[in-house]
Amino acid sequence: MANTQAMCTSFKVEILGGVHAIGTPPTRANTNKDTFKAALYLTSATVDATTTAYNASGEVSGTGYSAGGVTVSNATAPTSTGTTAFYTPSASLTYSNVTLATAFDAVLMYNSTQSNKAVAVYTFGSQTVTAGNFILTMPVSDASTALLRIA
Repeated sequence: MANTQAMCTSFKVEILGGVHAIGTPPTRANTNKDTFKAALYLTSATVDATTTAYNASGEVSGTGYSAGGVTVSNATAPTSTGTTAFYTPSASLTYSNVTLATAFDAVLMYNSTQSNKAVAVYTFGSQTVTAGNFILTMPVSDASTALLRIA
């Protein structure tokens, strides 16, 4: 199987149930933001819409890379325009000074506060990195290009 870009089906159900707090939640008893992380996956892995939680199986490994990935900057609150709600992390995802010799092509964003529940899988062209930074630049946070969009 291959990695497939998708918003995780379990995340769609969980947001309706109020599990995830992207930004400060207005109605949840615990008003703290949840912590989100982003883990990289090998081209040989299978992460897709059916992924329900972070799992180290198929995750990259290498010099400078920590299992579980990096913390997602969560300073920007979700917002909406018209009938579309959207959110983009407030900073690019940066994996600093890593050597990842085995090809990878996906990142799983997940909620580490809520039992590592999966949010979405994003795919890109196959990559390797040797003693460098791997940066995933975040898109503009608007109704047509935000990282997470619910219409």
